[in-house]
Amino acid sequence: MTTLAIMQPYFFPYLGYFQLIAAVDKFVLLDDVNYIQRGWINRNRLLMNGAPHLFTIPLRGASQNRLICDIALLEEPAWRDKLLRTLRQAYGRAPYYRVVAERLERVIGHPTLRLDDFLFNSLREIMGYLSLETELVRTSRVYDNASLVGQERILDICLKEHATRYINPIGGTALYQREAFLQQDIALHFLQSRPVNYSQGKKAPISGLSIVDVLMYNPLPVVRQFLIEKDLV
Repeated sequence: MTTLAIMQPYFFPYLGYFQLIAAVDKFVLLDDVNYIQRGWINRNRLLMNGAPHLFTIPLRGASQNRLICDIALLEEPAWRDKLLRTLRQAYGRAPYYRVVAERLERVIGHPTLRLDDFLFNSLREIMGYLSLETELVRTSRVYDNASLVGQERILDICLKEHATRYINPIGGTALYQREAFLQQDIALHFLQSRPVNYSQGKKAPISGLSIVDVLMYNPLPVVRQFLIEKDLV
């Protein structure tokens, strides 16, 4: 049996994204689709002074008319140093800052100007920290089916990977039809994350932040336990 998930690449995404990665054998990054302005592809939220703080990776020539894999990072290196300072300001006193910061420095300092390469590497680095061995694949490198859209393309990828099960976040229940998957002998499931609670210092907890927040406040065994706090429906 092969279990598959397909998502756009996000930068330091929330815990549920990694729960999905942990639930499958192969995770396909849909990186040859149009870039979404004000989405989560190149930005996310940290906890700063007890409140959510939005951070963004600056891009060159970003447009919703361009594919993710065709977009470049801003060449000037100052934004990388600024982001590292922001992380230090937000989490410098968090209990696991030192052990996590080294890996984040590698992510942010990764020597590429390609957005798709940068995101691919960032996910692999976090997966390495979490000991996740799920295979990552980019649609821009394989499949040759960018002309397909929606459920039709998802099914085509599943068939090419000989998948027997496809898992999507719970938010996609209106996008996919179980009958269409069953006709191809593929079981369709949706991942529903369970609430996880952890201390974020003296302030009231705030959920839905970047995986960085989870890593900064929790030891690795606890984070790995969080990865299985989910249900498949």
